[in-house]
Amino acid sequence: MSRRRFLMTIGTGLALAGPAGAIAQGARIKPGPGDALIVVDMQNCFVPGGTLPVAGGDQIVPLVNGLARAFENVVITMDWHTPGHVSFASSHAGKKPFETVSLPYGTQVLWPDHCIQGTKDAELVPGLQIPHAHLVIRKGHRRHIDSYSAFYEADGKTPTGLTGYLRERGIQQTFFVGLATDFCVAWSALDARKAGFAAYVIEDATRGIDAGGSLGKAWHDMTGAGVKRIMSSDIERS
Repeated sequence: MSRRRFLMTIGTGLALAGPAGAIAQGARIKPGPGDALIVVDMQNCFVPGGTLPVAGGDQIVPLVNGLARAFENVVITMDWHTPGHVSFASSHAGKKPFETVSLPYGTQVLWPDHCIQGTKDAELVPGLQIPHAHLVIRKGHRRHIDSYSAFYEADGKTPTGLTGYLRERGIQQTFFVGLATDFCVAWSALDARKAGFAAYVIEDATRGIDAGGSLGKAWHDMTGAGVKRIMSSDIERS
């Protein structure tokens, strides 16, 4: 999927693709050594009270904690922007949040200033308890390029290193939870498929923004790429 096309077509409002739950009735997934849970951007800026809040984002914390305990391999991602980042509307004269600009790597949605390095807004949400997480990926830290995916910056070329890490660990299946479903979760799951991993989005452990139909568009693209849409009840937890 072209990132330029994704951001230019989020207003199409495509219908949600099918019901949640991609596991055969009665079957459940028991995570093993070849599975990794990727916890996307569970930070103060993306929950109510933050600079770019996702409605209900704080409500999934207990569920994410419970799911994490079922996985021996857990990766956490964090938005980690510089002050004056190119993705901020405040960095572009006359522009407002949620407008777009054309940058060398494509169309960029402009956001309120958020997740600035070293601020409380960028910290992981209180109550997130995943002490056994093996890796924290900080993305969007390059001043002149944004990043949604856990695997690549927004140019689709600059890697974060996550692909190599997962391959070195023998990971075959990736499971995604966190914020927001239609942006960083979706782009990460799509890139996981491109890298050759099986990808599952645990729907009730995510929350979306749904800007101009972006949630429906994201599910449509993920389904088309072979990303499986499941629920937390599809994961076997001891």
